[in-house]
Amino acid sequence: MHATLATSIWPAARTNWLVQLFLVGLGVAALTIASKLSVPLWPVPVTMQTLAIFMIGAAYGPALALSTVLVWLAGSAAGLPLLEGIKSGPAVFLGGTGGYLVGFPIAAYVAGWVTSRDQGRSWLTALLAFVLAEVIIMGLGFAWLMNLKSADIAWTYGVKPFLIGDALKIAIATFLTPMAWRALSGRSDL
Repeated sequence: MHATLATSIWPAARTNWLVQLFLVGLGVAALTIASKLSVPLWPVPVTMQTLAIFMIGAAYGPALALSTVLVWLAGSAAGLPLLEGIKSGPAVFLGGTGGYLVGFPIAAYVAGWVTSRDQGRSWLTALLAFVLAEVIIMGLGFAWLMNLKSADIAWTYGVKPFLIGDALKIAIATFLTPMAWRALSGRSDL
């Protein structure tokens, strides 16, 4: 089993379910806050959700990241206002954002799996992890919107407005992940 930021800070996170439960709660809170932080762009606001997905994946590793995002989505499906704006309930998953929401846990798992290969210490590995995670989110979001509307609408309203913002979020996550490992290890040569 590869180490993650979470298990480096709290080694008990590998085996102690109370620590894991705490980390899931912390991740759900971070995702909720990230969902509420948005840049009001047209036609849709750009939130910090994907940045939180990337960072939770890198920090928690694949299994705990997947669990965290699934709990967050389950809370939203149950009616808790955890997503952007005041959206919640099962209908959210059937609307235009359904594909992105399905992509979030998969992306968190992939980001966690890829970064855990070298424990998030390489910028190149982190970049690869977050680009793959982004492709998963955008690919599933595009496919879902295309099914609901058309390919043109899916591209124009579901992908294109997010490209610059998501590229910036990938850059931020790529920079922060190895920096966090360096800070935690106390080494500057990683």
